[in-house]
Amino acid sequence: MFDRIRAWSQKNMPTRETFENIRWLRPVAHRVLRPDLWRFHRRSVPRGVALGVLVGVLVPVAQTVFAALFALPARANVPVAALTTFITNPLTTPAIWAFSIWVGRRILALASIDAGALANQVHPQAMGWMDWLVHDVGPALAVGLILVSLIGATLGYLLAAFGWRWWIGHKWRHRRHGHALHV
Repeated sequence: MFDRIRAWSQKNMPTRETFENIRWLRPVAHRVLRPDLWRFHRRSVPRGVALGVLVGVLVPVAQTVFAALFALPARANVPVAALTTFITNPLTTPAIWAFSIWVGRRILALASIDAGALANQVHPQAMGWMDWLVHDVGPALAVGLILVSLIGATLGYLLAAFGWRWWIGHKWRHRRHGHALHV
């Protein structure tokens, strides 16, 4: 399973050359292409995971570009940050948004709307939809997305940090016992 994940990520992970070829990034290319932002080490990888989850959940479009740009001040690994934004995709986004609305309603202490109340509240006119969106779903979605992204980023950081630590320990144990480790 890990081999398939590694093969998929190596095939789909953005490279430095990918960012070199983006014309509108050329003014900041010297910052985005710094070698320390592309190395995999114990501090930059968890930062990249956390940043990727945060941007992936909060930013609806051009997530990989925003993750790469936000990786600069965060000193996060650019490929990991860009790749982790794929946590949101057409299959997972509706579930994340529905969960975020649920969380937001709980945080804002809004009562859940049953189907009958929803039918009475939402009118065929655009103003009815806009009122429903702005007053009910919008605030709950915004609060929920912020909370879900912060908790997801924290969990992603912790999982990546502990996963990195486990992987290094695993490699050292195999070296100590004289086994060859194929990566």
